[in-house]
Parts: sequence; structure tokens; C-alpha cells
Amino acid sequence: MKTIITIEARMGSSRLPGKVLMESCGKPMLQHMIERLKRCKLADDVVVATTVEPGDDPIIELCDSIGCSYHRGSENNVLQRLIDTAHHHSAAVIVQTTGDSPLIDPRITDKGIEVYRNSSVDYVSSRLVHSYPTGTDTQVYATSVLERVAELTDDPIDQEHGSYYIYTHPEIFTMKDYGCDDLNFPNMRWCLDYPEDFKFIDEVYRRLYPTNPEFDSYDILELLTREPELGKINAMHPLDLTDFPYSETLD
Repeated sequence: MKTIITIEARMGSSRLPGKVLMESCGKPMLQHMIERLKRCKLADDVVVATTVEPGDDPIIELCDSIGCSYHRGSENNVLQRLIDTAHHHSAAVIVQTTGDSPLIDPRITDKGIEVYRNSSVDYVSSRLVHSYPTGTDTQVYATSVLERVAELTDDPIDQEHGSYYIYTHPEIFTMKDYGCDDLNFPNMRWCLDYPEDFKFIDEVYRRLYPTNPEFDSYDILELLTREPELGKINAMHPLDLTDFPYSETLD
């Protein structure tokens, strides 16, 4: 059962255009993210899911230069883009991530895959009940589940967000959250949406990457303990910490 990690990435962004190719320590954010996810032990491939728009050609050029798999699809219908990406790479299971997560932790991602394989639910996520730092999110589900979503809805909101229909319909899909105890810091903002987020992430990379390119979430927490001012760089931007009710079984 082939499992791929998808990274949704495009150059267009209303808040921070071109963010996926902004550089830190000599590499674009997207390349850092790809390298981190390629350390996952339970996935067969990492695939960038970008669009057919000419403006996203630089993403393809990066993928070609570093030997990363990719697929191009609809700009606005992310749901169909993910389905097509899975079909193109013959994947039965999708591990969905987004290109705004250059600090994603492969161990957290592997944990999500492991929980999915050891359960019988339709959908596993670290975001049903927020616990991990924001920017380490992972969602795992079968390609067939996403195909069912495409049959059930043609709402542009559902199409834009891929898995949104799944976790907002617990009466249809079974789900399981995988949280944590030692990394229970949902108020920490490690995602890339604003210039201040890039400043924060760049500072983290500059301090950790040169001596430890495989740094993980614990290393970041230790850094923030030593230098708490770093956490204030992007603290002005609010986080959506909405939790979603779910059930591991359907009545």
C-alpha cells in the first residue's frame, strides 16, 4: 500500500507571495521542508502538489534540481489536485501537508502514519484537537476517502481545502486525533504566512541548521527556552485553534 506525503505549494499568496522559495541558510523554505519530510521512515515518497499556472514554474525548477517528485493540477480545486497527485503516483494513502510548514517534524509525521496504520478510521490528524505547535500539522487518509469527498460535494470551500469536508462531517467519516504530552504547545506559531513568520523561522534555521541540519521540535523548544525573545517575533498574528468533534466509530 503505497504512501506518499504531499506538499501543497504555489507561488501565489495574498499575505506573503513567493514564500515557499524564500531562502534561509542558502536554501528555499520548500527545499528545507522536502528534506525534512524525506527523513520520514514510513512514507514511500514526498511529492510536491503544485499548479499548472506558469507562475509556479519556479517550484517545478526547484523540484527538478533536487530530484523531488511533483504533480501539477488545479490552482483552486486542491481536492482534485490531491486526488490526481495520488493517482499519478499510484498512492493508496495520502499524508497531507502544506508548504507553509518549513519546521515540520518528520517524527510527528511518522507518528501520524503509524497511528493511521494501526487504526481502522478514515482520517487521522494532529489538528482535530490542537496540541503540537502550529506548523507541524499532518493529516493521513486513504485516496479512496478523498475520492468519496469529491463525489459528495462540489462546494468551492471544500474543494479549496482538500480534506475540510472530512473533518467537518464526523457523521460520515470516522476519525482519530493523535496528540502529545511533551510537545503540547499549540500556541506556538511555527507556520509561514506573514513576513514576521519568515523572520522567526529564519532565525531558528540560522541558529540550529549549520551545526544540526536534522534539528527537531525538541531542539526548537530548547532554543526558545534559551532565547524567549525569538517567540515574540511573530506573536502578533493570531492562531486558529478551533477543535473539531470527532468519533472513531459511527453509530
